[in-house]
Amino acid sequence: MAQEKNDGLATPDKEAVRAVLDAARAEGRTSLTAPEGKRVADAYGIPVPDEGLAESADEAVQLADRLGFPVVMKIVSPDILHKTDAGGVRVGVSSAAEVRSAYREIVGNAREYDADANVLGVQVQQMAKPGQEVLVGTVTDPTFGKVVAFGLGGVLVEVLKDVTFRLAPATREEAESMLDGIKAAEVLKGVRGGEPVDRAALTRVITSVSQLAHDFPELAEVDLNPVFASPEGATAADIRILLTEGAPAERRRYSPAEIRTSMRRLMQPTSVAVIGASNEQGKIGNSVMRNLVDGGFPGEIHPVNPKADEILGRKAYKSVGDIPGDVDVAVFAVPAKFVPDTLEAVGAKGIPNAVLIPSGFAETGEVELQEKIVAIGEKHGVRLLGPNIYGYYSTWHDLCATFCTPYDVKGGVALTSQSGGIGMAILGFARSTSTGVSAIVGLGNKSDLDEDDLLTYFADDPNTKCIAMHLEDLKDGRAFVEAARETVPKKPVVVLKAGRTSAGAKAAGSHTGALAGDDAVYDDVLRQAGVIRAPGLNEMLEYARALPVLPTPQGDNTVIITGAGGSGVLLSDAIVDNGLSLMEIPPDLDEAFRAFIPPFGAAGNPVDITGGEPPSTYEATIRLGLEDPRIHSLVLGYWHTIVTPPMVFAELTARVVAEAREKGIEKPVVASLAGDTEVEEASQYLFERGVVAYPYTTEKPVAVLGAKYRWARAAGLLH
Repeated sequence: MAQEKNDGLATPDKEAVRAVLDAARAEGRTSLTAPEGKRVADAYGIPVPDEGLAESADEAVQLADRLGFPVVMKIVSPDILHKTDAGGVRVGVSSAAEVRSAYREIVGNAREYDADANVLGVQVQQMAKPGQEVLVGTVTDPTFGKVVAFGLGGVLVEVLKDVTFRLAPATREEAESMLDGIKAAEVLKGVRGGEPVDRAALTRVITSVSQLAHDFPELAEVDLNPVFASPEGATAADIRILLTEGAPAERRRYSPAEIRTSMRRLMQPTSVAVIGASNEQGKIGNSVMRNLVDGGFPGEIHPVNPKADEILGRKAYKSVGDIPGDVDVAVFAVPAKFVPDTLEAVGAKGIPNAVLIPSGFAETGEVELQEKIVAIGEKHGVRLLGPNIYGYYSTWHDLCATFCTPYDVKGGVALTSQSGGIGMAILGFARSTSTGVSAIVGLGNKSDLDEDDLLTYFADDPNTKCIAMHLEDLKDGRAFVEAARETVPKKPVVVLKAGRTSAGAKAAGSHTGALAGDDAVYDDVLRQAGVIRAPGLNEMLEYARALPVLPTPQGDNTVIITGAGGSGVLLSDAIVDNGLSLMEIPPDLDEAFRAFIPPFGAAGNPVDITGGEPPSTYEATIRLGLEDPRIHSLVLGYWHTIVTPPMVFAELTARVVAEAREKGIEKPVVASLAGDTEVEEASQYLFERGVVAYPYTTEKPVAVLGAKYRWARAAGLLH
């Protein structure tokens, strides 16, 4: 039995669980019976009703007399997982005669359901005290490993699928957040005069189940459904446990120090070799060479081509081994079939990084070829970027190692993509918006280097202020979360996760498994890691561009100042949609705003100054919003008028914000500009001066502000 600790959590009896699992394995089983499930629950202090196993109707009656009527009766068979489907459950059995009848019916139904099933008997169980039915369980996610789930239980779980997930083991704080993370959270707090459930007891169940799954990786799924949560506690009325059939292969892991060392040489090289370099325009090897040379890379550039003596004015080498001195990066621009032998030569030369541009590997079904180059890389200690990529840019080091168009606008945004097409979209967006970048990196097949390697580097890179990543999958979700948790306190991490499917639910053996669709788990775990998830490509790019521009908010009070009532309504909706708080304006502040707006305007929040007001009204109200310490962020709604033209509004707003900064006042200010095409220039003017402004939209500026708030909370800068 579990022992109680000072914090109310049980000290688990791991030896008892090990004995149960070993016995099941010895019999070749991949599931536990209900009595075995109870022994596991007892070992981890998970409250379950008292029960016993009856092998005859007489034993069932004796157990029921001991436990007290009414009782619940369930078939016990390692071959019947879904007891209800087999007619193997009776609830509220209230007399000895009913127990005898129920025993015969349950066993008979089980035989009819599966004539070959090994029926061990019938579980006779105390009736759990009534309460709100919830589900607590764990599932083994292919990306993140052990994940704990919580949601509404019983039949509602299949209908509403109102479930939230966290990595296991979950902390007490994370478990508490799960109670508030479902749509029906208010039900747990008591509705229509009902008492709230015992949140502490429910939290203990979640943490205990998640710890159980963490301690025993061979537990594929643990499913407690229903758990009856009441003001007096939480009791698991049913527990189902499935075992794995085999352990997944371990991924090669590198320490943070090892990652930083190799990544530093990749992103800040002093010497680059281009394998497959060419003088012929239109060839990838020529484009890579041109971009390196024309981009002004200050280090050494070594073209490798056995048929050339010189390429673009650089001495060409017959092989990598002929290059004198150390080389930091080898960029491959040769067909896939030549990569393994060439990679062997790169390894023999001691080059730590290989950038594999060619396609023709796992993405085309050539899995063995990709596995071969991974093995070669591991043998020689060469980290592989790619294959099947467009290359990469490291602007602060004047490095453009790609066959795509060059880009050299330096800034604080690091962008990565798994797709070449998305990479080009990133490039085009950066160019059209004049976004300064620290790096653009293609990841492609991610045979080796992936997002957690890049996060580990960018977290410490002084030139990177925000990281945005497009990904279709994560090779190692745990490693990504670890890297994200180290990075988020320093700078925002934005992720666009493509592929919103429920493929992870296939062949699920329980309610918990069926609910753990890929996207649902990604969504909750990324939030748990403090990552900002972007709903689409444009949002990812806009968040990346805007978040470094906005100061960190110091509180939750947001005020809208608008020249158009319609914009004020839409901006208010956007505030709610993005989880922000409209400030309740105190009387003195309300009076101060009213001093600047016409009688037919509206104070309160939004502050509606009306559309016919001169620039001085905008200026006075914005200044008041910045200078009052009770206001923490401003959302401006501008309406194009002859009285206050777009550039006049932009210039006065930028000036007032700059004057506030000189006084030490740093608040996030975003703006929505409605009007003719002149508002485009005005928005760009504001953006360049620290006010995140967009034309023709009320949603986008508030979404960016919401993203900034989410990061500030995740980073522990705002509570």
